[in-house]
Amino acid sequence: MNILLELFVVTFRVLWAFVLAAAKWLVRPKEKSVAGQVCLITGAGSGLGRLFALEFARRRALLVLWDINSQSNEETAGMVRHIYREMAEAAATPRAGDGEKDALPHCDLQVYTYTCDVGKRENVYSTAERVRKEVGEVSLLVNNAGVVSGHHLLECPDELIERTMMVNCHAHFWTTKAFLPKMLEMNHGHIVTVASSLGLFSTAGVEDYCASKFGAVGFHESLSHELKAAEKDGIKTTLVCPYLVDTGMFRGCRIRKEIEPFLPPLKPEYCVKQAMRAILTDQPMICTPRLMYMVTFMKSILPFEAVVCMYRFLGADKCMYPFIAQRKQATNNNEAKNGI
Repeated sequence: MNILLELFVVTFRVLWAFVLAAAKWLVRPKEKSVAGQVCLITGAGSGLGRLFALEFARRRALLVLWDINSQSNEETAGMVRHIYREMAEAAATPRAGDGEKDALPHCDLQVYTYTCDVGKRENVYSTAERVRKEVGEVSLLVNNAGVVSGHHLLECPDELIERTMMVNCHAHFWTTKAFLPKMLEMNHGHIVTVASSLGLFSTAGVEDYCASKFGAVGFHESLSHELKAAEKDGIKTTLVCPYLVDTGMFRGCRIRKEIEPFLPPLKPEYCVKQAMRAILTDQPMICTPRLMYMVTFMKSILPFEAVVCMYRFLGADKCMYPFIAQRKQATNNNEAKNGI
């Protein structure tokens, strides 16, 4: 009898979850404040990582930027400092009609940069220790760093496969293990996993990248369940799975030309703004564009041969081949230039 009662309660909660999800589509939830909180972003030197840094800076977060390229990382830090200066000048110049409710909380805004190879476990742990000593405890962790080899499986050197797995997947373990203990102690924090639509469904030619992103998605989902099981509801998680983003990482990737106008590569700014809305409203997962939810659902219920037919119709079965060919050509040109 008890199990029947529990089944009734579970059914009600599942239906209520659908109601709440629908309500969020109709009424936009209020965004939380991250002012003064320490936000660490990996891969902050370029692409989505740089845009995430600028968005969090505009919301007055204290930024910690990690990247393997110190020069590009410092360029991002310069942009962040410029935003901080503009906000400080605006705050120092009162405008007529400004009410007290419009005033932002005062905090000492700074940005810290660290050169870190997140694919190396000891480098992550040692840099994390420096952050704790020099900055403080991290409240927002954005695991964004990513690489792609751009080779067919049998042509891809083993070290590049290992590198892709280390940076795109294993690094999430190291950074989370470094900063999660304090979040658990405080029951406060937010962990963001920037994965990919290729972590939900795959395509040909990028086996190592798909495997790494599937691993990142699996890690994130299991971590989310662990936090729920531990009843640490103060620690939020957000999984970000965008479609192809026009950052140059997959330059040359093409789907069927008749379909491409309806599903073009995402603008990086749009992708990050959508992700920020999800993070600041504690949304567990965000796929952009929303069509990706439908693709993932259909992949889960359709027979494999039906999925293959759809891929071929969309031109998604070999969409990475032009990208791989460009990478191969670029590699050959570099080797010829260097006399290899």
